[in-house]
Amino acid sequence: MPSQILSFRRSSSHQRREKKPQSSHVEDLTDLDTGAQRRHTVAMDLLHLGSKEKRKSSSGTSSPKNKGSPKIGPAKPAKFEVHMESGPCVFYGGVQSTGALLSGQLTLIVTDAEARLTSVSMDLKAYAFQKKPVSKDCRECINKTTTLKTWNFLTEPKTFDHGTHRLPFSYLLPGHLPATTHSHLANIDYGLEVGALTSLADTITHQHPLPVYRALQPTEDKQSTRIFPPTNITVNVIHPPIIHPIGSFLIQFRMNGVVTKQKDAVLRWRIRKLDWRIEEHTRNVSPACPKHAHKVGGEGKGQQYDHERQIGSDSLKSGWKTDFDVVGGGQIELEFPASIRPGTHPVCDVESPTGLVTTHTLSIEAIIAEEHVRTNNARSAVPTGSARVLKTSFRTLVTDRSGLGISWDNEQPPMYEDVPKSPPGYVFDYVGPPLPVPPEEELEQMENRV
Repeated sequence: MPSQILSFRRSSSHQRREKKPQSSHVEDLTDLDTGAQRRHTVAMDLLHLGSKEKRKSSSGTSSPKNKGSPKIGPAKPAKFEVHMESGPCVFYGGVQSTGALLSGQLTLIVTDAEARLTSVSMDLKAYAFQKKPVSKDCRECINKTTTLKTWNFLTEPKTFDHGTHRLPFSYLLPGHLPATTHSHLANIDYGLEVGALTSLADTITHQHPLPVYRALQPTEDKQSTRIFPPTNITVNVIHPPIIHPIGSFLIQFRMNGVVTKQKDAVLRWRIRKLDWRIEEHTRNVSPACPKHAHKVGGEGKGQQYDHERQIGSDSLKSGWKTDFDVVGGGQIELEFPASIRPGTHPVCDVESPTGLVTTHTLSIEAIIAEEHVRTNNARSAVPTGSARVLKTSFRTLVTDRSGLGISWDNEQPPMYEDVPKSPPGYVFDYVGPPLPVPPEEELEQMENRV
C-alpha cells in the first residue's frame, strides 16, 4: 500500500494547477502516508529493542538473575596429590586376617612463589551410605563417617617454596574391617581426605578414594551328602566352598538308590530335569540418628531390610549317565560347570558391624520320575505317574581372587630372636691321609692375586 501511494503522488504533482479540487485528496493521502511511515518506524524500533534484550539475556552479561554462569574462585597457592607406594589393600583370610599395609606419599605442589601453611592433616575415613534410610531427607540417617587414622604433618607454621614437596605416611589397616562393598541396600567405602590451612585463612582440600578388598585362599572341594526319605535315594555333591565373580567351577552330582526291586518287577527313578542357581542374600540394618530414633523404638536401633536375587542359573535336560545295574540300587552321575552370570556385579561375602551382611547359596533341584519295569522284560518301562523334586542347597563364599599375593606378615624378614648367635658349623667328614699344607710363599701369592 505505501508503494502505491508514493507512485500516486508523483503523477498528480503536474496537475495541481488545473485540477484544484483534487489537491485536498492528495493532502489526505499524504497524511495517510506519513502515519503509515510512523507506525512502520515504531514497529521496527520495537523489534530492534526486543532483539537487543534477547541478546543481552542470552549472553548473561547484563542479567543479574542468571544463575547458570560459572563462578571462578580465587586461585589456590598450592594443591595436593596422593601417590600410593604399597600395593592394593587386600585382606587375606577372614576377620582373623592380620590386615593390610598402607603406605604412600602426600605430594604438595606449590604453584606460587611460596606458600605458608599453618596446618596440614590427612584422615583415613570409612563411609557407610544407606540407600534405604530411616528418614530420606536426613543426612545423618543416610551417611555415617568414621575416622580410622589421622596424620598431622605440621606441628608449627611452615613456608614451602615453589615446587614439589613429599610427606610420607603409613598405616596398618586392621583385618576385621569390612571390604569395599556396593550392594542394593548400602555401600561401604574408604578414602583419604587432605586438609590444609594457609596463613591467609584459605583452605586447600583433596580427596583420594581407597578401595579395600578381601581374598580367601582356595581350599579343597567340599563333599556333601543328602538323604531324601521315604525313598532310598541319596545325593552326593562335590563343589568348591569358595567361588569367584569371574570364572567357572565344576560341580559333581551323583544319585544312588534309584532302583527298588520287587517280586516280579523293578521300580526305578530317572532324572527328567536338573536346575541349579546361585542366590545372593543381603540384609542390612539402617540405623537412625538421635533426631529420628523415635521412629524405630529408641537410640541404638534401626530398621532392617532384606534383598534377594539370582546371580547365576541354568537348566539341564541331558548330559547325565544312568546305570541301574550298579550294586546298591543303581546310580546316576552328572558333572556340569557353573558360574556367576556376567553383568550381575555380585557382592562379595561381607559381615559389617554397621549391620550389612551378604551371603550366597548354591541350590540344586532335580526333578525325577518313577517308572515300572518287569523283571523278564527290561524294555517294557511304564511310567507310574509318580514324580518328586529333590532340593538341596549349600553355603558358598564369593570372594575376590587372591592371586599370587600373600599376607604382609608372611613377607617380613626374620626377627632378632630368630637369628642364631653364630654361623652354623661345618662338618668335615674327610677320611684319608692328611692333606698337604702349601707353603707361606704360595699363600702370599694367592692373596696378592685376589
